[in-house]
Parts: sequence; C-alpha cells; structure tokens
Amino acid sequence: MLLIPAIDLKDGKCVRLQQGDMNAVTTFGDDPAAMARRWVDAGARRLHLVDLNGAFAGRPVNEAAVKSILRAVGDAIPVQLGGGIRDLDTIERYLDDGIGYVVIGTAAVKNPGFLKDACSAFGGHVIVGLDARDGKVATDGWSKLTGHEVADLARKFEDYGVEGVIYTDIGRDGMLTGINVEATVRLAQTLSIPVYASGGLAGIADIERLCEVEGEGIHGVICGRSIYSGALDFAAAQRRADELNGAR
Repeated sequence: MLLIPAIDLKDGKCVRLQQGDMNAVTTFGDDPAAMARRWVDAGARRLHLVDLNGAFAGRPVNEAAVKSILRAVGDAIPVQLGGGIRDLDTIERYLDDGIGYVVIGTAAVKNPGFLKDACSAFGGHVIVGLDARDGKVATDGWSKLTGHEVADLARKFEDYGVEGVIYTDIGRDGMLTGINVEATVRLAQTLSIPVYASGGLAGIADIERLCEVEGEGIHGVICGRSIYSGALDFAAAQRRADELNGAR
C-alpha cells in the first residue's frame, strides 16, 4: 500500500482545501520544495501535486512551484501532477521537466478524445482523477456535478490505456471523516488497473482498512490534511502498511 503525500499548490504556497472550496483554505507552508523534501525524508515513495489555481483556470498556474519541487526531489521518487492539464503540449512540457505521471481530471470527462490521445502519445504516464459526490463525477475543480457514473467512465478510460485511477470522494475531502472504503472497493472491483483512494483520510485506522482490501486492486492512498494536521504520522503509517502487506 503506497501512501502518497499530497502537496496542493495555491498562489505558490502549500495549502489544503475543505471539499474543494477555494475559499476554505488552510496554508501549511510557503516553501513547496521544503515540503517535498520533508515527505521524501519521511519515507515517501511518490508525491502527488495539485495545481489548484490551474484546476480552476484550466491552464498551468503554479509551474514555478512545481519546478522547485522537482529540483528538490531529483530522481529520488516519482512525482505525479494534476490541475489545469488540458492539452498534449502541457503534458509533454511537464514530462520533460521531470514529472513522472500527469493526472487528468476535468479534461478527461469533458474531452475524452484528448485523454485517448494522451494515452497514445504518453503511454505509462497518464493517470485519471475521478472526483465524485454520491457516485456522480464532478469537474472544474469540483464546482460542477455531471450525470456520469464513476464506474462507467473509469471502465471507458481503462480501455483507453490509462495507468491508474485516483478516486476522490469530494464530500469527504479535507474533512478528516474517513476514506470511503466501500465506494473505492466497488470501483476497484470493476477495473484491472490500480485504483488510488483519496478524500477524507483521518488516521491509521483508515490505512489499516485499506490494507485489508488491497487485494481488490487498491494500490495506494493520497494523504492530505491528516498528515499536515498531525492526525496521521506519515512515516509510522507507511511502516504499518508495510508490516500489514508483509504479513500476507
């Protein structure tokens, strides 16, 4: 079970939102590169970056902060990035900069042809982010709810060749109310590609529950507010996940 620290970028700073609300912001640091080094030093094996401004603007906004993180991390671990990725040129630029995986969310839903082209051009480097409330997919920084069922879109995108799916329950994100394990398992059971849980991680109990169902296809979890607030000790949690994985 891969625990993946999230670094959400707004105006060049490290922040967390509640339920995707850009007005409900908590700032956790002014130095994204230092934050990245903190998680690498704590044993992270991958980082998850989100350009929050970009997600709303529909274009990259925090590229300077992203580059500072990549310089700080170097080749130590893969870095994945989402937010404002709407064209192939942007993907190519980010991959050239050293991003390991791009996470495509809104553009995948609104323009499936773009996602298909991205998978064809950059196979092995494209992850889809599906953000949902009550099983319905949301777009545009979670501000718009569509009529699409998560599982239906995920199966279609799997056929396109995406590397994995990040499933976020936006009703729980940033609320520390617990991962929606049941919904994540249901999605993973319909796919053969890795699914990553996201939204609401509250503490070590969530990690243990996810480890119990890892065999269903859940390969990791995005760690956000819980590791910044102190509700979850990241290094200890990854050690615990490794222990549980090794026990099976």
